[in-house]
Amino acid sequence: MMQLLKVSARNLMRNKFRTLFTILGAAVAILAFATLQTVLSAWNAAAEHSAKDRIATRHKVSFVITLPKRYIDTIRATDGVTAATWANWFGARDPNAPDSFFATLAVDAKTFLEVYDEIEVPADQQRAWLEDRRGAVVGDVLAKQLKVGVGDKITLSGTIYPGDWEFNIRGIYKATRKSVDRSQFLFHWDYMNEGLEGRGKDQIGWVISRIDDAKRSADISATIDKAFDVKDTQTVTMSERAMNVSFMAMLSAMLTALNVVSLIIMLIMALILGNTIAMGVRERTGEYAVLRAVGFMPRQIGFLVVGEAFVIGVASAAIGMGLAYPIVEKGLGRWLEENMGAWFPYFRISGETAAMGMALAVTLALIASAIPAWQAAKLNVTDALRRVA
Repeated sequence: MMQLLKVSARNLMRNKFRTLFTILGAAVAILAFATLQTVLSAWNAAAEHSAKDRIATRHKVSFVITLPKRYIDTIRATDGVTAATWANWFGARDPNAPDSFFATLAVDAKTFLEVYDEIEVPADQQRAWLEDRRGAVVGDVLAKQLKVGVGDKITLSGTIYPGDWEFNIRGIYKATRKSVDRSQFLFHWDYMNEGLEGRGKDQIGWVISRIDDAKRSADISATIDKAFDVKDTQTVTMSERAMNVSFMAMLSAMLTALNVVSLIIMLIMALILGNTIAMGVRERTGEYAVLRAVGFMPRQIGFLVVGEAFVIGVASAAIGMGLAYPIVEKGLGRWLEENMGAWFPYFRISGETAAMGMALAVTLALIASAIPAWQAAKLNVTDALRRVA
């Protein structure tokens, strides 16, 4: 069988131009598949790596509707809650780069890092942040993007909360968990609240709580929501994973479409391979007839065709994934992490995606060769020689 496989590989070199472009076309399909699948896996990373002992409380109607700040006291007093903090989506832009996007959150500085212990800030920087009302802590990726360091001043333009807001960079954080966006801008909620008037004052976006037992997540969540059932503003509390999944559900149609498109690309690749293999079989009909005449078995003829498909599939998979790592992971991935970290905090080609892409390339190549191989194996020697003559 190994000898037949070598013959199959040599046969592909008879038409180098066609073979090369077939392999390159299939490799591009593998590259596109890996890109789309990595987008999906990166988008789901926040849910997959969510902390099991954290729950989130938001307005019952929508994430964008705020809650009264006094709710935090009731939540902290709930049995099973060991710590709780809150945050508001601030929505701001760097006036020097208005098209860039990064998450700006007004947080309770005293408790935020206690609940989110995967966000690491050096002790001296953390103290400086707590002491400075206008202090801010930024992710290491965002710090490079904004070209700021500890001690620098920066002014952001508010969108949800209009105006020019001045901040002092007091710390740069790193993350120990893949789900953490390293492009966040964190600052004191008190600083934001002092600048508000009317109904927007003393309002918080959502509450994040740590609980003593992840297995009691559902019960503790129900207790929190029950406490606010009789209030004018009701809540819905869920695990951190459920909250991330519910946020992603808003884009579920797009994610499903990406998944479908990636499969369609692979099917197109199979059709390309099938056409190339069929052309090769037609060109070598006479040779197969001669081989049958000198004693080759039908299964050996069929294996020659399948062997060609196998070699093309392996070569396409190797080149496609070889291109994917520098283009998708080192190029596109770095750009997304630096500019769209809120949605893609960790953009890497997973081992599962790489294995799936390579396996699909080889499997679809073999499937595409099934009909040509069957036709070659069933070849009638007399008719084939007469057709060639």
